[in-house]
Amino acid sequence: MQNSQSQGVSVRRISVASNPIIAFWQTVVGKKIVMAVTGLVLIGFVIGHVAGNLKIFIGPEAINAYSRFLREVGQPELEYEQVLWIVRSVLLACVALHVTAAVQLSKLSLGARPVDYKEKKNLATNMSAMTMRIGGLFLFGYIVFHVLHLTLGKVGYDPGEFHHLSVYQNVVNAFHHQPIAIFYIIAMGALFLHLDHGIWSMLQTLGFSNRKNQATLKGIGRLIAFLIFAGFISVPVAVMTGVIH
Repeated sequence: MQNSQSQGVSVRRISVASNPIIAFWQTVVGKKIVMAVTGLVLIGFVIGHVAGNLKIFIGPEAINAYSRFLREVGQPELEYEQVLWIVRSVLLACVALHVTAAVQLSKLSLGARPVDYKEKKNLATNMSAMTMRIGGLFLFGYIVFHVLHLTLGKVGYDPGEFHHLSVYQNVVNAFHHQPIAIFYIIAMGALFLHLDHGIWSMLQTLGFSNRKNQATLKGIGRLIAFLIFAGFISVPVAVMTGVIH
């Protein structure tokens, strides 16, 4: 009986070890690489998203036409919104993998530290690094709200304010509610802090960082994070100040 149980354990261990994907995921390095690659995809999306948002300053026709393009791209070979849903599915998978890897790495990191280590201050740790975990959770909640709000129009609007594909007016109506506009600005502040540390960490994991270029890469990461932050908050600020109306 004992031998059969031992053989069963051995078989399970061999099957796990023989699967390179599972073996890779189970390592700390593997989780970090998954975080870096999914982070790269998500940063690319964020840059494209903020560039699209800025079309609102050109006028209603530009931003509304851009919204229709995102849904009609690929036609007639593909169905309406098919490409958009493929992109959404990839992004959802990246978010799920990114969050899962982050949570597991966080548990491993905390579990490996002595109890008194948490009370020591690391002078090299900046604000962005310290808020990565909490900021990441906050951003996850923001993403859920953002989809329900500006994408689906299920929350944050008075009756009759949201109209499908009327992006310009939907944005104006959304940010006329000042608490929502302020919430978006705070969320973009959290995104800035997350990207400020995350971009450099991603480059380090992927092997681009060394002692000579470390400061430069951190500066580039901070600049990218700031430009994304400035681009996103420019829209609610413009609505609140009457620049967009």
